[in-house]
Amino acid sequence: MAEPLDPKSIDKRTAARYLSQGEVDEKAWERYLKSLPDVSEKAAQVETVMADTDDFLDDEIDEE
Repeated sequence: MAEPLDPKSIDKRTAARYLSQGEVDEKAWERYLKSLPDVSEKAAQVETVMADTDDFLDDEIDEE
């Protein structure tokens, strides 16, 4: 039998798959999540400006 995965070595993107396959113990995962510190005060707001799709297409045509 394979060694169980340490919750510290996976992220939330793969956790659901590992939990459903039984590779990670659900209780261990929950304990790990509860042990994480709250660092929300360190978060920074990010502003993103998306280019207009028509501008992108015009640029590609100009390059040809």
